[in-house]
Amino acid sequence: MSTLLVIVGPTGVGKTEFVLRLAERIGCPIVNADSRQIYKEIPIGTAAPTAAEQARVPHYFVGTRSVMEDYSAGQFERDCMALLDELRQRPNATEPFAILTGGSMMYIDAVCKGLDDIPSVNPEVRAEVQQAYRDGGLTWLQAEVARIDPAYWAIVDQQNPQRLMHCVEVTRAAGKPYSLFRQKDQTGTNAERPFEIEKIGLERPREELYERINRRVDAMMAAGLEEEARRVYPLREHNSLQTVGYRELFDYFDGKISREEAIRLIKQNSRHYAKRQMTWFRADKTIRWINPDSGRL
Repeated sequence: MSTLLVIVGPTGVGKTEFVLRLAERIGCPIVNADSRQIYKEIPIGTAAPTAAEQARVPHYFVGTRSVMEDYSAGQFERDCMALLDELRQRPNATEPFAILTGGSMMYIDAVCKGLDDIPSVNPEVRAEVQQAYRDGGLTWLQAEVARIDPAYWAIVDQQNPQRLMHCVEVTRAAGKPYSLFRQKDQTGTNAERPFEIEKIGLERPREELYERINRRVDAMMAAGLEEEARRVYPLREHNSLQTVGYRELFDYFDGKISREEAIRLIKQNSRHYAKRQMTWFRADKTIRWINPDSGRL
């Protein structure tokens, strides 16, 4: 049976260059599993592979959607499985036949394990939660998620109101924590897949990783992140832009914080996100961890 190689790791660890070198060596394509790099308008803030990098190896799901489009992990599972079936059956397919890589935990799990059937939320519950959010703001929403679902609170983007509201809505509608619908057996693949899955995790010492994150934010600002954020500022309400790097700059544009404070918060929130990513990935005992500079796989 053919093999899908999955490379995961926190933001800033060095996945892009590591995977590029590996894909060139194997001769296989790269399938992106980053929920924000899929949007074409925000390549700087999402550290998307550049045109030059994409020219080295075929890439999929990079810059293929607009920030104005809603796109979910469920849609990614369907689209990605269709692509993987096609790649696997190509006459010139290598072994492994593709590399799936990214830091979006739910996108990785959607392909490797399949998604749980999350119950639908009736309009009354959704309206109730939205009104509570309007009344209490993000502070109330954060406290509510931490209270009703500590497991999800530990790994969610705690500044993303859409994800937090979804947790509250599902929990209230179902009568049990949202995280229970997202728990997959951490010992292997749950969904039936027509290929084997091998997972490699990239890690660095915490202080080294955090310093890399800080330098990367500075490099993004130098590359034009502020200008990129200004271009999409009129679209700020879209879920695709409820993410680190844009929320902080939007607050700066609104006069709520200074430019220097926005940059400081981008670095801080990026480090916090990396910590949550590692919490999630560490729970998967099928991942084999290496340092990307070690020269081994």
